[in-house]
Amino acid sequence: MDFWDKTRKTESANRAELEGRVADSMDVRMSLMERVENGEISLSDAQKELKVIKRNASKNGKTTRAKAWNNG
Repeated sequence: MDFWDKTRKTESANRAELEGRVADSMDVRMSLMERVENGEISLSDAQKELKVIKRNASKNGKTTRAKAWNNG
């Protein structure tokens, strides 16, 4: 994969995230980490919650960040 392929894939993933098609977007991940930093949940709880979000993505009509990047 050359530079331009990687750039296209990254732009495609970013576009999908901005359009709200990504279940585990950076906003979701950052909100989980905020809850960890505030002491609401532990890091392992946040990781478990992220796994559930990723697992249920297709059921909710969304995709994951990894799939969005691979499809780009």
